[in-house]
Amino acid sequence: MTSSDSTSPADAPRFEDLVGELEKIVGQLESGQLPLEQSLAAFERGMTLSTQAAGILDAAEMRVELLSGTVAAPKIEPFETR
Repeated sequence: MTSSDSTSPADAPRFEDLVGELEKIVGQLESGQLPLEQSLAAFERGMTLSTQAAGILDAAEMRVELLSGTVAAPKIEPFETR
């Protein structure tokens, strides 16, 4: 893998930028002015943005938990066979 294949933190999208683009897409979809194919493409892009934003939030939450010492130990349950 070359350095251009990986994304550095500086290249990663910012949460605020993702939300801004997502809000724009939602506005376009709500307007009802896009043709069906463009609506589908916009919806697909919105889902991608939503997934990326959720990942950033999850990482931030984990970081806060690590810093505050509130990370819960993983719940371990016995394996049951049927």
